[in-house]
Amino acid sequence: MRRFLFICFLALITCPAVVPAGDRPHLFVYLSDDHSYFDTSLYGATDIPMPEMERLAADGISFTHAFVASPACAPSRAAMLTGLMPARNGAEANHTYPAEGTHFLIEDLKAAGYRVAAFGKVAHAKDLEPYGFDYSSPAREHALLLQEVNEFIEREGSDSPLCLFVGTSNPHVPWPLKNTFDPSEVEIPGVHLDTPETRKLRAAYYQEISDLDTLLGDLREIAAEELGDNTVFVHTSDHGSQWPFGKWNLYDYGIRVPLLVSWPGVIEAGVRTDAMVSWIDLLPTLMDLAGGAPRPGIDGESFLGVLTGEEKSHRDTIFTTHSGDGEMNVFPIRAIRTGDWKLIHNLRPDLAHTNHSDVLRKRSAGSYWNEWAALAKEEAEAQAVLERYFQRPEFELYHVSVDPWETENLIDLPSQQDRVERLKERLLDWMTSQGDTGEIFDEPRPLAKPERWHPDFFKKPAAFKKKKSKGE
Repeated sequence: MRRFLFICFLALITCPAVVPAGDRPHLFVYLSDDHSYFDTSLYGATDIPMPEMERLAADGISFTHAFVASPACAPSRAAMLTGLMPARNGAEANHTYPAEGTHFLIEDLKAAGYRVAAFGKVAHAKDLEPYGFDYSSPAREHALLLQEVNEFIEREGSDSPLCLFVGTSNPHVPWPLKNTFDPSEVEIPGVHLDTPETRKLRAAYYQEISDLDTLLGDLREIAAEELGDNTVFVHTSDHGSQWPFGKWNLYDYGIRVPLLVSWPGVIEAGVRTDAMVSWIDLLPTLMDLAGGAPRPGIDGESFLGVLTGEEKSHRDTIFTTHSGDGEMNVFPIRAIRTGDWKLIHNLRPDLAHTNHSDVLRKRSAGSYWNEWAALAKEEAEAQAVLERYFQRPEFELYHVSVDPWETENLIDLPSQQDRVERLKERLLDWMTSQGDTGEIFDEPRPLAKPERWHPDFFKKPAAFKKKKSKGE
C-alpha cells in the first residue's frame, strides 16, 4: 500500500495537467561561486569543516559526480539557465551572455505557475531582467541576502509556489587575509606547490568556504520556517576553485562540483549517489519535480528518477567546454568524461595557458605565484608543475576513477590507443552536433614568446591592458 501511494504521488508531481498549484513544492536553489567538489568536507576534505552541508546531505541526496558545462562563471550560469551548452546558447567565453532571442528556462518555471526571484550572484550580469525573473536583487553581503529573501517571502506569501535562487560570491576572490584558519594546518593539494604564501591564501580561501556554509544553514532555516516541508532545497556551485588546474580548466578540480537536494518526505534522507549529472540538467529536473516541463530541444535532461530512487544512473557521458576569459585566459579546451575515463582536447596547444591568478598575482588572490616562480628556478619538481600548467599537449587521457587529480597522462600508452580513438571520435561528433567551432575570443599568447609565461615573468606587460571581452 505504501508503495502504491508513493507511485500515485509521483504521478501527481510529474504530470502538469493534474498537479494543483497549492500542492506544488517551493523551490529553493543556493549557489556558491568557485567551489570545487574536492574542497568540501562532505567529499573528503578533512581540513575544511562544513557542518551545514553535511546536515543537508543527511536530510537528502548528495551527488558525487555532478559536473558543470563550463568552468567559468558566465558560461556555466548561462548553461544552467538555458539548459543549453555554451556553443548553442552563445555564452562561450567568460563575461559573455546568451545570444539575443535565447530562451531561458525561468520562463518555463513561470509558465508552470511559479513566482521566480533571484538574489545575489545567480546569472553573470548586473541586469537580470533579460533572464525573465519576476524579481531580482544584486545584494551580495550575507546579512542583506537573508533580509531580502525574508522580505520577498513576506510580500509574496507562501501559499502560491515560489522559486528562489540565492547566489553568494563565496569563495570567489578576493579572499579575506584576516581569517580564523591556521595556515600551518591547511592541506595543500599534490598538484600545487607548498609555499608560505600558498598556505596563507589557502587559509583565506577556507574562510570563504566556512562562511558560505554558515549561509547555507541560515537559508535552510528561512526555508523551513517560512516555506515549510513542501520545499525542494538545492545546493551546488558554478564550477571549481580558482586555484591552478581548477577554474578555467577541464580537470575535475575545475568542473566537478557539490550537488545536494532535499525534499522532506519525498527524497529519501542520507542517500549518496554516483549518478553522473550536468548543470544543464538542474532546471529541467526542478520543473519535473514541480509538474512543469521545459521546451523540447534543450541539452538538459531531468534526473528526477535518481532523486526518487527509481533510477541509479543518469548520464553515461559528460561533455565540458572552456573557451577563455578575456585576455587573461585564451586557451580553448574540450573534454569528454565517462565514469572512469576522461579525454581532454586542448584545441590550441601552441598557445600558453594563463589566467587572472598567474598574470595579475594579486595579494588576496594569486600572489603565491611569485613564490612558485622563484621556487621553479631552484627545483626541477617545481619547474615541472609550472610547465604542466603553462604548456598543454593537444590531447590528455586520464583514468579518473583511480587518478582523481589527473596527474598521469596516459595518452601515448599503446594499450590505450583504441580507447583514445573512440573518445576522440565521440568528442568530435559531439562538437559538430553542437556547432562548436572552437573559436578564439581574444588575442592569444603563443608559446613561442616565452616572456608571456616564463617563471621570470612577474609583472603584467603592456600588451595585457584591459580590453572589453566579446559580448560586453
